[in-house]
Amino acid sequence: MHDIRKIEATDKPSFYRDLIAQAEGLLHGERDAIANAANLSALIYDAVANLNWAGFYFLKSADELVLGPFQGKVACVRIPVGKGVCGSAVAEGRSQLVPDVHAFPGHIACDAASRAELVVPLARDGRVFGVLDLDSPLPGRFTEEDQAGFEALAAIYVNASDL
Repeated sequence: MHDIRKIEATDKPSFYRDLIAQAEGLLHGERDAIANAANLSALIYDAVANLNWAGFYFLKSADELVLGPFQGKVACVRIPVGKGVCGSAVAEGRSQLVPDVHAFPGHIACDAASRAELVVPLARDGRVFGVLDLDSPLPGRFTEEDQAGFEALAAIYVNASDL
């Protein structure tokens, strides 16, 4: 059993350093992609303040993401590639940091309480196969430091999992 501890960091670099260390320990030795996505979602949702959703979507075809493991309220099950924040992350192959989802053209509102969103594409060998999606009820919740931290967490997930 993995022991998750409360992160007591007072600054974002220290917080993400501790969160990354916990994620590495949590995923160490487990290669199942679904199990790792489920545990990483739970870790993130428990450790990161001001989230109302944390989870994964996976490409099941070239043009559609399908809901994977998550923590939070019920979610949209299918998202077309190129639509919304998640679909845009896949289409563009880069993270999407959205301070106000109401200002994002074509935003898909799975939870009306969400105001900010950060989506990190998951890729191996240059091929995007899914996204790590984070929603917050607070506008402007995510910063570039958060983006860098979650990109590092996404890389840990990709490296730990057989896909």
